Amino acid sequence: MATDAPPPEGGPDTSPAGPTTEQFVEVQESAEFGELRRAHRSFAFPLTIAFIAWYLLYVLMSNYAGGFMGTKVVGNINVALVFGLGQFLTTFLIAWFYSRHAATKLDPKAAAIKSRLEAGE
Repeated sequence: MATDAPPPEGGPDTSPAGPTTEQFVEVQESAEFGELRRAHRSFAFPLTIAFIAWYLLYVLMSNYAGGFMGTKVVGNINVALVFGLGQFLTTFLIAWFYSRHAATKLDPKAAAIKSRLEAGE
């Protein structure tokens, strides 16, 4: 698609200079950034481990406890179906819970670090 706009001028770059490598390293080594990482890891790692354990329980029960998983709960709904739907439910719950955690605990800290880095402090 052709346009009638002229090409951009080839003048000097007027965009502001970004943070230097030294500034990034300084921020990475700061206590505030360490606290941000700690807040993320203390939430993400335990939930990841719990969800993987829950998923493996479902897979192992499906393979080795077929009788139990085939137990009818209500009508044609059996334990395996309840476990399977529980996988979807926990996935959405974890995503929702993480978004709340990030919005209240992580994002404000990250925004403060970012604003100081962009300001050149």
